[in-house]
Amino acid sequence: MAAALALLLAVVWAWRDWAALSMLRLPDTDDVMRLQQIRDWLGGQGFGDLAQHRLGAAGLEMHWSRLPDLVPGAIIAVLTPVAGGQAAELVAVILWPLLLFGAALMLVASIAREVRAPAPVAVIVAALAYPASALFLPGRIDHHGLQLVLLLILVRAVIGPGGWRSGVAAGVASVASLVVGMETAPFLALGGAVLALRWVADGVGERLRLLGYGASLVAGLALAAFLFRTSGWGVATCDAFAAPLWRAAQVAAVAPLALALSGRWLGTLRTRLVTAVALSGVAIAVALTLSPACLSPYGGVDPLLERLWLSRVAEAQPLFDAPLDHAIGYVGLALAGLAATYWQWRRTRGTGWAVLAGFQLAALALALVQLRGTYAGTLLAAPGLAALIACARERGALALAGAWIASAGFFYPALGGLVAPPMPAATCDGGAVLAQLGAQPTGTLAAPIDLGAYALAETRHRVLAAPYHRNAQDNLAVYRLIDLPVGAARAEAKRLRIDLIATCGGAWDELGAPPAGSLRAALRAGTPPEWLTPVAPGAIVYRVAR
Repeated sequence: MAAALALLLAVVWAWRDWAALSMLRLPDTDDVMRLQQIRDWLGGQGFGDLAQHRLGAAGLEMHWSRLPDLVPGAIIAVLTPVAGGQAAELVAVILWPLLLFGAALMLVASIAREVRAPAPVAVIVAALAYPASALFLPGRIDHHGLQLVLLLILVRAVIGPGGWRSGVAAGVASVASLVVGMETAPFLALGGAVLALRWVADGVGERLRLLGYGASLVAGLALAAFLFRTSGWGVATCDAFAAPLWRAAQVAAVAPLALALSGRWLGTLRTRLVTAVALSGVAIAVALTLSPACLSPYGGVDPLLERLWLSRVAEAQPLFDAPLDHAIGYVGLALAGLAATYWQWRRTRGTGWAVLAGFQLAALALALVQLRGTYAGTLLAAPGLAALIACARERGALALAGAWIASAGFFYPALGGLVAPPMPAATCDGGAVLAQLGAQPTGTLAAPIDLGAYALAETRHRVLAAPYHRNAQDNLAVYRLIDLPVGAARAEAKRLRIDLIATCGGAWDELGAPPAGSLRAALRAGTPPEWLTPVAPGAIVYRVAR
C-alpha cells in the first residue's frame, strides 16, 4: 500500500509540474545544486572534490556530502548511454524521490505496527503530511528526503524490541545522517539518549542493543572518514562532515560503547544511571573541547546576510518570527500529532508512545529555532493520528470526519492562508533570465541570490551570488554593488570582473527602497546607465561595457 500510494502521488505531482520538470528546472535551489554537483562528479570532478568551481569569485568549498549523490548519480550513469543525458537526469530526479517516499511510508507503517496503531491509516496520513510530504516531490533530490528516511530508521530501531541488530541499525543510520548533514544532529543525540535510558532501566536486556549501537557508531564513523573525506576536510567550521564534526562525533560515540562493555559490573539501576550521566558528560565535554566550532555550526553567517537572505528562507525561520500563514502551515499537523501521541501514551503507558512523543517534542523545540524541525514531527505524527482515527470510527461519522480533518496535512497551510492571507509579492521570471543568459558568451554574472544555483546549472557562467552561507563574501559583494551610485558601481563591477548583470521582478526587494541614484534604482526604473548594454530589446540581462 505504501509503495502504491507513493507511486500514485509521484505520478500526479510529476504530471502537475511537468512543464518545469521536463526542463530540469527543479523545485528548489538545493535540488538544482545537487544535480549540478552530480554532473560535475560524473563529468570527471574528483569523488572527494565537492567545491563548486564556478561559484563565487574563486570557487566555493561546499558544506555538502557525496553520499546523497550516489543513487541518483548511478541512475544517470546507467541510463545515459541508453537514453541520453537529458532523459537519464529526468528519470533520476523523478525516481529517487519516489524511492525515498516509498521507504518513508513503509517505515511509518512499521513504527505504527510497533505501537499497535493501524498501519494502513498511518500510511495515508504520512503521505499527506505537509510539510514533510513536499520533500518527496519529483525533482526533490536534495538531502532532506534521505535524512528523513534515516531518521525513521533510527526511530524504528530504538522504539522496538532490543537486540544487537536494532542497535546496529540505529548506529548505521546515525552515522549516515551525520555524513549527509548536521540538520538532524539533535534527533541523533536524542536517539542515543533513548538507547542509554533503556539500558539504564533494563541493563542486561538492553546491553546487546547498546553494544551494537556503540560499536557501529565507532566503526561507522571511522569508515565514513575514509570513504567520504572531502576536499574541505580541514575546514574549521562544524557545518559539514569534516574533521571538527568527525572528532566530536567519534569521542561521543565512545560513551555508549563503554557503557555496554561495562554493563556486567553495574548491577543496580542507580549505578547505571550515575555512570551513564557521568560518562556522557565527560564525552560531551571532551568532544566540544576538541571541536569548539560544533557549539555553533552555522554561527559564522554574517549578520547582514542573515537579515537580508537567511531570514527570508521559509524553513530557516524561527517559529515566532515566521509569517503567521507559514507558522500555521508548518506546525499545525505536528501539534495535532503530538496531542494524539500523548493521548495514546496516557491510555496505554506504552514505552513506544513515550519515545514517539519525545521525538515529536524535539521536532517542535527545533521549530522554535528553525521551522525545518517540523519535517520529522509531521511524519512521526502519523501513528498517533492513525490511532485517533481508529478510535473516532467507533464514535460515529462526525467524530470520524473531525479526526480525518485534524490528520490531513494539507488542511493546515489552507487554514493558515485563511487566517493570515499572504501578502502578494513580485515574482521573478527566472526562465526568461536564464534563457537570455544562456545565449551569452561565458562570463562572470552578478544576479539575485536565488537565481544563482539555476544559473550554475543551466549556463556556463561564473556566478557570484547563490543561497549558501559559505558564500557570504561574494553574496555581500553583489548586495553592495547593486546599491552603489551608478558611477561607483561601474568601478566596483570592474574590480569584481563582472561581465553580466541580471535583474527581474522582485529582485533585491529585501534591501528595501533603492537609494536615489543607485544602480538598483536605475535598473528598476528601466533606465540602465550607459555602461550596461541590454543583451536584447526589452532584456533583463545587461552586459558590462569594457
